[in-house]
Amino acid sequence: MAEVIDLADPADPRLDDFRDLKDADRRPDLPGRKGLVIAEGTIVVRRMLGSRFAPSALLGVARRFEELAGDLAGVDVPCYRTSAEVMAEVVGFHLNRGVLAVARRPAVFTMAELLDGAHTVAVLEGVNDHENLGSIFRNAAGLGADAVLFGDRCADPLYRRSVRVSMGHALRVPFAPVPEWPHGLAELRRRGFLTIALTPDPAAANLATAMSGERVALLLGAEGPGLTPEALAACDVRARIPMSAGTDSLNVATAAAMAFYERVRTR
Repeated sequence: MAEVIDLADPADPRLDDFRDLKDADRRPDLPGRKGLVIAEGTIVVRRMLGSRFAPSALLGVARRFEELAGDLAGVDVPCYRTSAEVMAEVVGFHLNRGVLAVARRPAVFTMAELLDGAHTVAVLEGVNDHENLGSIFRNAAGLGADAVLFGDRCADPLYRRSVRVSMGHALRVPFAPVPEWPHGLAELRRRGFLTIALTPDPAAANLATAMSGERVALLLGAEGPGLTPEALAACDVRARIPMSAGTDSLNVATAAAMAFYERVRTR
């Protein structure tokens, strides 16, 4: 098993990468600060261990390290074992999940790298809620989307809450920015993707009939405003999910799940 080091002093500098997780100005997972990636809970830590995000340290209570003993066999990183009280003082709140892992951010993929071999991708514009973003990654993993691409004004997929809500799948489903949004969508067409913009517009095609082709890119916009006119104009097809009268839209993560499922069903 990895080296377990008992610590009792919350001021120990070896814990600095885990410190002040709720402080908006000091969070270590802010891209403009340390830019770390933090996995929270045994499930998410396991997924980090199996991803390209190699952890540099873990912090947790004894019970969680016992649960992770098999996963940590042969992992050469320090595991700082402490009490729940010390851990709460370090991170800034009581952590029910009892274990954290921290990793450096690897190099960002390019869109071109992710499109090779991909058949289904999600493209997001203005999705700035971390929980929605995490849910989209979880849905993408569960329903076979190959990658997530980011247009303008999206939240950080590696913020701790996004990673936690995704159940660690934000560390496993690859993602990349779309260059020169929305003009970069033309690259999807050049590679044979049908670009489908999801919209509640009643004039749009039914999603079930719009989904066709070997390669599909599903565009989803922000809660409320949806996709911008520029993004809509850059797509091949506009499609809607049929809904009951009096309901004009779905939560963006729910809409993504339905679109991913429809893609699985029609392939």
